[in-house]
Amino acid sequence: MKQIGVGILGFGTVGAGVADGLLKHREVMSLRLGVDIVLKKIADLDITTDRGISVPGGVLTTDAAAVIADPDISIVVETIGGTGIAKKFVLDALAAKKCVVTANKKLLAEYGREIFDAAAANGVDIYFGAAVGGGIPIIRVLREGLAGNEIESIHGILNGTCNYILTRMENEGLAFDEVLRDAQKLGYAEANPSLDIDGFDTAHKACILASLAFGFQPGLDQVRVEGIRNLAGEDVRYAGDFGYRIKLLACIAKSGNEIEIGVNPTLVPFTHMLSGVNDAFNAVMVKGDMSDYTMYYGRGAGRQPTASTVIGDIGDIARNLAAGRPRYERAVPVYSEGKVKLRPAGEIRSKYYIRFLVEDRAGAFGTIASILGKHSVSISAASQKAGSVGNQPVPVVVITHEAKASDLEKALSLIKESGVIAGEPVFLRIL
Repeated sequence: MKQIGVGILGFGTVGAGVADGLLKHREVMSLRLGVDIVLKKIADLDITTDRGISVPGGVLTTDAAAVIADPDISIVVETIGGTGIAKKFVLDALAAKKCVVTANKKLLAEYGREIFDAAAANGVDIYFGAAVGGGIPIIRVLREGLAGNEIESIHGILNGTCNYILTRMENEGLAFDEVLRDAQKLGYAEANPSLDIDGFDTAHKACILASLAFGFQPGLDQVRVEGIRNLAGEDVRYAGDFGYRIKLLACIAKSGNEIEIGVNPTLVPFTHMLSGVNDAFNAVMVKGDMSDYTMYYGRGAGRQPTASTVIGDIGDIARNLAAGRPRYERAVPVYSEGKVKLRPAGEIRSKYYIRFLVEDRAGAFGTIASILGKHSVSISAASQKAGSVGNQPVPVVVITHEAKASDLEKALSLIKESGVIAGEPVFLRIL
């Protein structure tokens, strides 16, 4: 049986999980794949801290360059993360004609074109199944399972930290800051959680999904990204009154030659399957022209789920190499460059939830309704959420019919100027 050597760069949570899986399941993987996958080296600056696994002698090293140059290693696994030294090591491995497996969504979202071009130029593969959704095989689904479909839309809950926070805000009536502190104590959120709660982790993943679905590389700077940092508990409650649950959602859709990509806290109907995805779980719903709707659900992060997908990628590459038929195609084919474009954020149409603090005086709500109507934003439902107390502003929630984002924003600006509301209006998209 042919042996394929593997080197891992990074011995943190995911790297240790990959090493553990390769060592524990070497025999069963060889029976399933017909190839013996051998963990040759693990490189990390810290090789003394106990990771909870037993590694054979001589496997650990602090010299990543030596791992990349090792002639017995055919597959390099990058689990360092970020876009600094990880980018250098990935490009060095590709230049050394080593196949690469990575779970680094930030690297691929920001430098995917350069990295995929380098892999193609050197005739090697780069697999990245764990970059989106952790243990969910959504990358494989888009690359292979739904390859015969024209993808129409993708909606995903792609960040377990945010989903955990939103679930507890709804179920326990807690404020965002309180749940975030708990999430940090439990290890669901980083000490600096901005990448997660401000939506950029989800945006990185959304760009990768869009590139696979539509054959072009979207620019992250062109995507409107809104996180959950400023989400108020009352909006979670009020959304529930109307039959919705708030989720941080990546929304990707194609209409004609325009691609829509957005990351926003979004009201999802209780009856929708994504509404029932709670705690730290992820889910992605894909609509294809032939498959119709399919949904993929599971743990989106963590040592074992992410390592499971990484090991699956290693197995695919190893089997191809052993059979002498490596795929060696561009990881994300670019077949729509110049044929499609990103839809400007202001042109995106949606239904909206809007919360105003309306001054307690005659005609105030009429002014709001009039301004919305003049800007093509029609009201579907409205509800006053509390009675007036001492002439204080009253919370009023409005649900709109579908409207263009730029029209809504112009209307809200004029409503603020009119003096009939206090503070900033809150508006959220509705799926």
